[in-house]
Amino acid sequence: MGARKRLAAEARKEQKRNVCMARLIDNSTSPRKTRLMADLVRGKSVEYALNVLKYSKKESSEKIRKLILSAVSNWQEKNISEKAEDSMLYVKEIFVDGGAILKRVRAASRAKACTMKKRSNHITVILDSKLEPAEPEVTTEDQENQTEE
Repeated sequence: MGARKRLAAEARKEQKRNVCMARLIDNSTSPRKTRLMADLVRGKSVEYALNVLKYSKKESSEKIRKLILSAVSNWQEKNISEKAEDSMLYVKEIFVDGGAILKRVRAASRAKACTMKKRSNHITVILDSKLEPAEPEVTTEDQENQTEE
């Protein structure tokens, strides 16, 4: 690999250091019901999202809660030296995509058969840290040098 590609790859890796994700595939709840819970926690802090999901009565809330805890654990594996509580993690993105649809036949009136669609979904959670790395301070000498050039 060339130097330019290696430097670009290292820059992308450093940029994604604070971002972490977790996925749940083939969740047996319908996507529409799951999106209701996903909309509640999108953009919120992790502590707030976990509290909202803990006390909700929906079936998908427990699955999303476990998924967020998994994403926090994944973030902790990436950033061993930092604590998750101090890093101000928040739910950057959460989206629910449709999964496989199981088609079943159900008896209906007049000796008919109706098809039932049992929907599933895929949930993706992406967490990010609100703390940005410290930027180098610009001194007055540096500002003067930039204006002269």
